[in-house]
Amino acid sequence: MPPIPRRAVVVGANRIPFAKVGSAYRHASNADMLTATLDGLAARYGLAGERLDDVAAGAVLKHARDHGLTREAVLGSALDPHTPAYDVQRACATGLEAILGISNKIALGQAEVGIGAGADSASDAPIVVSEQFRRNLLDLNRAKTPMEKLKYMARLRPAHLVPVAPDVAEPRTGLSMGEHQALTTAEWGITREAQDAYALASHQKLAAAYERGFFDDLMTPYRRLTRDEALRPDTSLEKLGGLKPVFGKHLSAPATMTAGNSTPLSDGASAVLLSSEEWAAHRGFTPLASVVDAVTAAVDFPSGKEGLLMGGARAIPRLLERNGLTLDDFDFIEIHEAFAATVLATVAALADDDFARSRLGRTSAVGQVDPDRLNVTGSSLAAGHPFAATGGRIVATLAKLLAERGESHHREGPALGLISVCAAGGQATAMILEAK
Repeated sequence: MPPIPRRAVVVGANRIPFAKVGSAYRHASNADMLTATLDGLAARYGLAGERLDDVAAGAVLKHARDHGLTREAVLGSALDPHTPAYDVQRACATGLEAILGISNKIALGQAEVGIGAGADSASDAPIVVSEQFRRNLLDLNRAKTPMEKLKYMARLRPAHLVPVAPDVAEPRTGLSMGEHQALTTAEWGITREAQDAYALASHQKLAAAYERGFFDDLMTPYRRLTRDEALRPDTSLEKLGGLKPVFGKHLSAPATMTAGNSTPLSDGASAVLLSSEEWAAHRGFTPLASVVDAVTAAVDFPSGKEGLLMGGARAIPRLLERNGLTLDDFDFIEIHEAFAATVLATVAALADDDFARSRLGRTSAVGQVDPDRLNVTGSSLAAGHPFAATGGRIVATLAKLLAERGESHHREGPALGLISVCAAGGQATAMILEAK
């Protein structure tokens, strides 16, 4: 008989402040940031020298040397070197996927304690050589005689030596994530004013959370940073309104997406400590929340009929239906702010009857998202978005919000939280947490 599933709990978390690309962490690698984050977590929860059952983490922008990123970070950290580790990657949902993997092992009784984490550096993105240069190098390496070597060297041209800049375009469309979102933004009629207002609110809410000390036990300083570098507490609608559009210029509709209402390229890392309730109790820890369930969905974006970043509008209803819940049952909802328009379009789709009938096979809309419960401490627009680190940041934030709330204000029983993180490739992962 298979073991009866149990719930993993979020014991706590740690991250380093997120830095702007090319700034404080410009000389820090993924391994550097992930190791520092694991060390901060180990120090906070007395894990130095401890052998954990597993650590899962990943990065989206990886060098070839990072093939064993997570294990290398564990070996460089204060954790017992006998702690196993593995890499995982699901684009921007990587951190959430790592947390889910460890949670599932705990739920199945295969582990008692582990860490789900992620790190990404846009500053240290790998530089790729041209395809012609790569092939010549391989042929040169296989050459047996000096004449063969000279033959392959003679093939090289100056143009072959020009490196290929890092690219985040979708392979099947050639469009960047921002260009894809511009199509969705126009389709749903999301205005510039709505995007700027949403971005302003993200900065204001994150600043307020810092001011009340919300992140004091969720973060450790790193390389002079004590706060997320992208945060702009003093921004305004006037400042945001003065920025020029950067995405959507190829469309017939007016371009509305700017650097101010889009997530900035960032560097950073995050980690979440997960365990069984028994392990937490034995160590004297009071868990913040438990992991209830999760779903990953995908959209057919190459056909042009669905937006690249609209996977959340499919994952969320699937997850709610499986758990017999509605949007009204949640005290907090966290939707990753890839762009302000991503959140606004997802919220609009969930409330749209036509979308429900044509895309979801439902008779009516999923429901309305209460703006007072949405991203209440700000999110990626203000904090930044080091791709694989975002899932851990959001899980940590939501788990602490749920612990503060305790009992639900909207239903009987513990408070509930919902997460949705969209990702490249037209995917999105949604997760439910419950206060302990």
